[in-house]
Amino acid sequence: MKKLWFFLLLLIFSALMVACSEEDASDAGEKIETSGKAGNKEDGFSGEITVWAHPFTGDQEVEGKMWKEIISSYEETTGVKVNFEQIPWANRDQKVLTALAANNGPDVFYAIPDQMPQYAEAGMLLDLNPYLKDNDMEDFVESALVSTTWKDKVYGLPILQEAYTFLYNVDIIKEIGEDPSKLPATWAEFEKWAEKAKEKGYYASSFQGGGSMNGTLYPYLWQAGGEVLTADNEVMINSDAGVEAFEFINKMYKNEWIPKDSITALEHDALWDSSKMLSVQGSGASISRMLSKDTFEFVIAPPLKNKKQVTYGTTGMFVVPINSENPDAAAEFVKIMTSAENQRKFNQVTQYIPTRESAKDIFGEQKYLAQLATYTEFAMPGVIHPEGRNIMPLIQAELQTMMEGKKTPKEAADAAAEAIKGKVK
Repeated sequence: MKKLWFFLLLLIFSALMVACSEEDASDAGEKIETSGKAGNKEDGFSGEITVWAHPFTGDQEVEGKMWKEIISSYEETTGVKVNFEQIPWANRDQKVLTALAANNGPDVFYAIPDQMPQYAEAGMLLDLNPYLKDNDMEDFVESALVSTTWKDKVYGLPILQEAYTFLYNVDIIKEIGEDPSKLPATWAEFEKWAEKAKEKGYYASSFQGGGSMNGTLYPYLWQAGGEVLTADNEVMINSDAGVEAFEFINKMYKNEWIPKDSITALEHDALWDSSKMLSVQGSGASISRMLSKDTFEFVIAPPLKNKKQVTYGTTGMFVVPINSENPDAAAEFVKIMTSAENQRKFNQVTQYIPTRESAKDIFGEQKYLAQLATYTEFAMPGVIHPEGRNIMPLIQAELQTMMEGKKTPKEAADAAAEAIKGKVK
């Protein structure tokens, strides 16, 4: 308990310094009124709970209707009143932590993979394992449960998932003499296509070196069979597999398969849109954007494989804080919220991929999203560790230094390992 409160006090002090001019988290959200009333149903639930989530679309009218339907299904089943508040994405950590420390926070809130292990390690989240015996956990995509689990305890249930992979320009594929129905499956095959694209004056792909490591180094590191660090703080980024990933990225940059600004770029949409790039890394949002533009034909490739076939894809989940005054009802909300029926409602509106296999039928006629949904089994949610977010800038700095030619891949990987050790030990 001392560890919990010490951790909270440090974070809250930092949060208040950053957000001292912001409104209190307890009333920062937009409330959605529902018609449910507290009652006593057959399962013995009663009272009320407060749920916090974020805006997931630009159409708040449609999204609000979706929330009302889901919340009503819960209230009718349990008799528990839901007070729903939509809070902004900005400064969400500060809002949640400040409210929880004051015992004025939600009973359920939305979390992402780099938040969950921080909260769990500090003893802030309720272990959901005792509530899951009747929840058909086999229906969840296995990779989606990775981000909800910390040290063998399940602290959340996933509602949405993504999978990043390569989209290819069909016209350029044909121009380089390849077949759009036989896309690269391995690093070696990709390299052959990359050389052909360069010979024809195209970049082979995008690389957002100024963005998250989830979309740059990590997928190649996982494909090489490596990992960044373990839950027990063993740093693995400079293993042979890690160095191989650094080498592959360095090769792409030196051979000019990726643009010159890849060291700091945040996106390469303009190059892709103007047909100067063979492929681009993307997800569901990328597909939706391409379909809205309707500029050229594209195809989607499965995630690449070296030693392993794996890619990045975030997972969104709902969790219950340990100090919820109605934990049984809160846990039941998380279960009902992530049921197949409600996952269909939520993900039809948000256009994310359901984390239950049985709910993926929502993409029936949408061939691109239906195809992308089959790749979530390969999607890792990032580095699941309390320091996962904090070590990213340290790794990024070394990766950029290597691309600038100031360090070899081995030197960059070793320097990244030392920087990580300084954070976790």
